Amino acid sequence: MSDAGDGLTRCPWGASPEIYREYHDLEWGRPVRGDDALFERVSLEAFQSGLSWLVILRKREAFRKAFAQFKIAEVAGFTAADAERLLGDEGIVRNRMKIDATIANAKAAAELEGGLSDFVWSFAPEPRERPKTIEDVPAVTPESTALSKALKKRGFKFVGPTTAYAMMQAIGMVDDHLADCHVPGR
Repeated sequence: MSDAGDGLTRCPWGASPEIYREYHDLEWGRPVRGDDALFERVSLEAFQSGLSWLVILRKREAFRKAFAQFKIAEVAGFTAADAERLLGDEGIVRNRMKIDATIANAKAAAELEGGLSDFVWSFAPEPRERPKTIEDVPAVTPESTALSKALKKRGFKFVGPTTAYAMMQAIGMVDDHLADCHVPGR
């Protein structure tokens, strides 16, 4: 566990830099609902694949601007010209496969009966005790594997089991703050 000089015990990754601390304390692991909000998380986790989450957090506002605030209906209408524009946007991660995947994922999300939020949350596992150490936090679970397969079956890309589990953590489907962390449990 670690603190940032403020006396609060945090998960080891959440003490610094400040952008991590704010994300850890105020957002990570808190329940997120709503189709566009979930689409943002799916998209950012896909862009993070192979990179540091810190890179994504620092570029988050640029991603929001580039991808129409992650409004599914708008991104689903992006064209090849939009993809080219995004490849030239220095504010985001310029990876053609991830940009194309985000546009494809918006189209897939727009076609989900009942919406993305209800679909994703239908894979929520039963609540469990918080992990005691970082080593107790899994990278993949049966639920994240099932969610990944279900998303892929519906046309989503860059949603492997590890990416799905990272999203499940970020949106509060699972509470992987360590047992001694100051962030209240759900």
